[in-house]
Amino acid sequence: MVIKANRIPERTGTGWRTLAVLFALLLVGSLLPAGMLVGVPLLILIGLRGIRNKGLFIATLLAMFVVLAGQRDPLWYMERGWAVLLGGSFASVTLVVPQWRLTSKSLAAVGGALLGTTVFCVFASGAWSSVEWGVNDRLAAVLGNVLHALALVSEGQAVSPVFIAAVNRTVELQAEVFPAVLALESMAALGVAWWLYQRIGFGDDQALGSVRYFGFNDHLVWVLIIGLLLVFAQLGESPTRVGANFAVFMTVLYALRGVGVVVFVNEGLTFLGLLMLILGVLFAAPILVGFAALLGIADTWLDLRRRVEITAS
Repeated sequence: MVIKANRIPERTGTGWRTLAVLFALLLVGSLLPAGMLVGVPLLILIGLRGIRNKGLFIATLLAMFVVLAGQRDPLWYMERGWAVLLGGSFASVTLVVPQWRLTSKSLAAVGGALLGTTVFCVFASGAWSSVEWGVNDRLAAVLGNVLHALALVSEGQAVSPVFIAAVNRTVELQAEVFPAVLALESMAALGVAWWLYQRIGFGDDQALGSVRYFGFNDHLVWVLIIGLLLVFAQLGESPTRVGANFAVFMTVLYALRGVGVVVFVNEGLTFLGLLMLILGVLFAAPILVGFAALLGIADTWLDLRRRVEITAS
C-alpha cells in the first residue's frame, strides 16, 4: 500500500524536527519576507475560528505588526497579495477537505495561489513585468549585501572574481526559477503557520507529524516528467522556463521524500547522521539532492517504506 497524499499516517515525535526543516527551507528560499509569508496565513486561520485564548491574541498582534511593517512600495503590495491568495486558498482547502494531510493542503493552496496570480498577470497589463522587476531588484539587493559582507570579512582584500561570478550565476538562476522557489518557500511558510496555529490555539505540538512519513500523491510525478520534457524539447524561452520551474519544484519535493525514506529506514536521525547531512548540503548539495530525489522517485513506484514495514513484521 502506497503512502497516499490524503491519508494521515501515524504520528511520532513532537514535530519539532519537522518544524526545524521548514524553518531551514524558509531561510534557504528567503525570496519573500518569512515573517510576512507566515503571518498572513496565520491571521486568516485565526480569523476562521476567532481568538480563543490569550496566546492567539498575542500572536494576532505580532502577526499584524510583521505583516504591516516595511516600506509601502509596489513590491510590498505584491508580496502581501500573494500571501493573501496563499492563506485564503489554504483556509478554503482546510474547510472543504479537513481530512487531507498538511502536504496535500499546502500543495493545493500553492496551486490555487499560482492560478490566481497567473489569471491576474494575463489580464493586468504589465503585471508580470512588474513582478519580475521586483524579484530582480530584491535579488540584486541580496547580492549586494553578500558582496559587502565578503568585503568586510576579507578585511579589504580583493574577493576572487571566480567566486563573484559563481554568486552572480546563482542569483541569475534563482531569478529564472523564482516561481518554484516561491512555491517551496510558501509551502514551508504554511507548515509553520499551521504549527503555530495548532500549538498556540490548541496546545498541539504534533501538527506537523514526522519527516519520516513525508509524502504526496504519486501522480505528481507527471509534473516532473512534463517539466523535464519542456526543458529538453526546447520549444522556446517561455515553455523552457515553465518546465524548469516544474522540474526544480518537484525535484526538491522528491528530495524531501527521499530524506523521509532514509529517516524511516534508519528509524530516526542520529546526531552523526544530522552532522553528515549538514556537511553534505554545504559541500555537495547537487549530489546529495540528486541522490535523495532519485530515492524519492523510487519510493513512488516501489513504496519503500511499506516494504520495510512488511519485512520487519
